[in-house]
Amino acid sequence: MTQRSLDTRAVHAGDRTPAGTAVPSTTPIYTASSFFYESTTELEAVFAREADGDNYSRYGNPTNRALEELVADLEGGDFALATSSGMSALLVALLAALVDRPKRILAGNVLYGQTITQLMSVLGPLGVDTRFVDPCDDAEFARAMTEYQPSCVLIEPISNPLLRVAPVDHIAAACRENQATLVVDNTFATPILLRPLEVDTHLVVHSATKFLAGHGDVLGGVLVGHQEHEPTISALGRTIGPNLGPFEAYLTMRGIKTLPLRMEKHCRNALEIAQALVEHPLVDKVHYPGLPDHPHRPSIERLLPTGLAGGIVSFTIKGATKESVFSFIDHLELIVPGTTLGDVHSLLLYPAMASHRDLSPKHRQRLGITDDLVRLSVGIESADDILQDLDSALDVAVRGTVG
Repeated sequence: MTQRSLDTRAVHAGDRTPAGTAVPSTTPIYTASSFFYESTTELEAVFAREADGDNYSRYGNPTNRALEELVADLEGGDFALATSSGMSALLVALLAALVDRPKRILAGNVLYGQTITQLMSVLGPLGVDTRFVDPCDDAEFARAMTEYQPSCVLIEPISNPLLRVAPVDHIAAACRENQATLVVDNTFATPILLRPLEVDTHLVVHSATKFLAGHGDVLGGVLVGHQEHEPTISALGRTIGPNLGPFEAYLTMRGIKTLPLRMEKHCRNALEIAQALVEHPLVDKVHYPGLPDHPHRPSIERLLPTGLAGGIVSFTIKGATKESVFSFIDHLELIVPGTTLGDVHSLLLYPAMASHRDLSPKHRQRLGITDDLVRLSVGIESADDILQDLDSALDVAVRGTVG
């Protein structure tokens, strides 16, 4: 079969599955909880997984399967599991990585706050030990791998919220050498910027709520991998039941059709805004992988496409306190103060209040998540309008004047 481009696959993969003699132009929403056949012999074959088909929606649903085929195709995986949230996708991935293995996870030291909570407060009491390491420091990471001998390594290639870029290819090679399963949360990068499975990663997870669906109307997740992990992931999915609803699966598929277009605009806007904020008198520090002075420039140039560095910009406000950050947020008119990212409209989040709220202040400080840091998910509006909104709100909040 002809190998199509990523843009074309985003539009077509997973769709056009025949329904009887007709071929629907887009995947229907199958709301049935169960399915039956003309003969019990056929149903038995489906239950035994000797024939393709559905019997119970916790085991599989045609709408979900279309989405799974689409995301697996974009990521270069053999299979995918659509789940009710990104956190449920991550939990299934981590459990799969630890089956019949010592319960040790080596995790990146800067992760989404709820990911840290899942590791420490959910898996910890179940006997899973997690240690944290800087994945961007090759020597430190290699030393931790040798000393700790983890069964699983967990990283974000573009970290939340400081946008550090990990050398995923180096880490994947170390994991293969040490027989550790590498789990990558690819939510920020999306398969448009990075396909971790192509550099020998084992499992990739997404919060489909974010860039994949892209329109603020879905809560979901997706887990993608190669065939070696399919039996375990499938068994966990069937048993735990973290299923995504068919309506959400449909909306996510519809969103992905424009993902390449949206990501190009997100990235273009984000670079323009990051460059402007670097020069802004009320901004101290700007974090964005597209800036030339980013500390992980070699990984960025090796792993990310030229000119595409993501749609998230984080920055610190000069002299800001919690109160002045709140004032800044309250004076935004265009940018939505939302607790998510990856939407078509721009969203601003205060990590100390939202994404990393469950971490202690000292823990946040150690990670570099200071009380003057905000995270901007850059939308597809006019970059000039976004910058004007930021400038006006900064002026009011920090200078105390109405501009």
